[in-house]
Amino acid sequence: MSTSRNYTPAEAAALSGVGIKAVHNAIDKRIVETVPDAGRIRRRALTGEALLQLTLWQGVGAVLTGEHRQLLFKAIKAKPAARTIKTDDFLIVDVGEARKQLKARMLDLARAEAAIDSVKGVMGGEPVFKGTRIPVRLVAAMLDQGADEADILDGYPKLTSRMLDLARIWTAAHPARGRPKPLSALGLRVNSSKPIALKGSAAEPKG
Repeated sequence: MSTSRNYTPAEAAALSGVGIKAVHNAIDKRIVETVPDAGRIRRRALTGEALLQLTLWQGVGAVLTGEHRQLLFKAIKAKPAARTIKTDDFLIVDVGEARKQLKARMLDLARAEAAIDSVKGVMGGEPVFKGTRIPVRLVAAMLDQGADEADILDGYPKLTSRMLDLARIWTAAHPARGRPKPLSALGLRVNSSKPIALKGSAAEPKG
């Protein structure tokens, strides 16, 4: 599976559906290989092919021995256009579907990165959707805490349902470092008369 860019472990986790600790574990155990990535100055960079291996490892790794897994990966390299790969007498892996799903997530991440930016002096430098002052991590946090998508869209008219999807994948691929800033420090409020109730919150936000 070819791609013009490499991915960080966090990006690989978001795209493959493998937890970040499991991604590092796969790298440490050389289940997948990393590559130098001087352009992004990353010590652990993964190719699109490595992401496909992670995706398959997540999907069928539990039923494959290490030897059969390596045979699967070698067969994919030998036949990159093959839709299915037979790993033994009983198991056929649908590599084509894995490629399709992974490619869709890669495109979503690329679109998210094109739609999101950090601007000095805007919301304290927090990543926002371009042309707005809406912090992406705030949107993702509300979704993670169970806020209704319709309520978020009502509170932030500049957002679309597609942008909510992009917020999810971008935040997963770019986890914040250190402690998150309190929402009050960002001067955030929902511009809606209908409050959004967040699970586990002490009080509902004011409209």
